Amino acid sequence: MDKIRIAGVSGESVVDGPGLRFVVFAQGCLHRCRGCHNPESWDPGAGYEFLVKELLDDIYSNPLIRGVTLTGGDPFLQAAPMAALAAGVRQMGKDIITYTGYTWEQLLDMAAKEEGVKSLLHNTDILVDGPYIHELRDLKLVFRGSKNQRVIDVRASIRADAVVEINWQSGS
Repeated sequence: MDKIRIAGVSGESVVDGPGLRFVVFAQGCLHRCRGCHNPESWDPGAGYEFLVKELLDDIYSNPLIRGVTLTGGDPFLQAAPMAALAAGVRQMGKDIITYTGYTWEQLLDMAAKEEGVKSLLHNTDILVDGPYIHELRDLKLVFRGSKNQRVIDVRASIRADAVVEINWQSGS
């Protein structure tokens, strides 16, 4: 049974992606960005351990949820259990948005070596990549914090073998 370490969840959020979302805050982050929104999630040994099935049951219990956002910490530090969670969510017909401090290019290199990273990428619909850079902070950006972060259509990017960005102009 897949176990996952999380800093917490938000059962209903409208600020972590379009629509009503269930948000999972992964525990553990190596990026340690200055000005981070969730520095309490950095320590990989802190937080709470859950079974992936427990989270899937919570998500399934709310039919109004459009999708799930995996954020952090960094979900790719626990890629295999996060991929199992994402796969279960997608089986429910809901979408997955994953935030990471890694870039798309770094994740592709990691995916070539780690099946969990590859699986999490393939079970993600939209990826917001790159570290938060405080000097590039822009409060006008939708669902991201700094101008270097890209909003990537994962499936289109895999098909094109190049980054395909989404222009998120509003919360829909």
